[in-house]
Amino acid sequence: MRRRWTGVALVGAGALVFGYVVSREDWWSLVLRSLFPDLPVVVFPSATLGQLVVQHLGLVLVSSAVTIAIGIPVGVWVTRPSGRDFRELVSATVDLGQTFPPIAVLALMMPLFGIGTPLPAIVALALYGMFPVVSGTVAGLDSVPPAVLDAARGMGMGRWQVLFRVELPLAARVIMAGVRTSVIINIGTATVAAATGAGGLGSPIFSGINTQNGALVLEGAAAAAMLAVLADSMLARVEDLVTPAG
Repeated sequence: MRRRWTGVALVGAGALVFGYVVSREDWWSLVLRSLFPDLPVVVFPSATLGQLVVQHLGLVLVSSAVTIAIGIPVGVWVTRPSGRDFRELVSATVDLGQTFPPIAVLALMMPLFGIGTPLPAIVALALYGMFPVVSGTVAGLDSVPPAVLDAARGMGMGRWQVLFRVELPLAARVIMAGVRTSVIINIGTATVAAATGAGGLGSPIFSGINTQNGALVLEGAAAAAMLAVLADSMLARVEDLVTPAG
């Protein structure tokens, strides 16, 4: 337990350091100017990096929350007798969503929800990150030993007690692995959302591509990479906390 909370403290310190680093526009300007001395502009002029990170986090948090709120219950349902017949259909559906390129999913969402708002990006990201969550939930519940379930039922537990007190705790590590994968996918994919006017760290990347400005591309890509590493570390600590000891 001490090791777990030490890890949480380290991740918290890392989050503070990350927040401080992205807020220092002068540092980014100095570093990028040294790497790209011939470019007239080396930092994104329309918004600060801190503002872009906040926009990016908003897209990822909302879309991931939608994915988790739908994906885990669906994964649980297809492992129950009432949903077992739909397991292959659900698996094929979430697989299909993952095979579409992110830009194609965004393009399909724009006519439905419009351009210049984050809604198309949120819907597209939620759909795109569904596969790891659903598959992780199914795999985690399938990994629970049948003997443990028989013992729980023999103790007089009902089906909901078995699910919440036995199956989900034992499957928590595998489920969280799927959630971690989904969130990291969303952090990277959310950079594409700038094409719809949703903002985020994709804005300097697209601006840099359009103007052949490598400094802007590096600014957005480096911040997105640091955010992905930090998010993965945070979710790893959450995984440790929700996994029963032993």
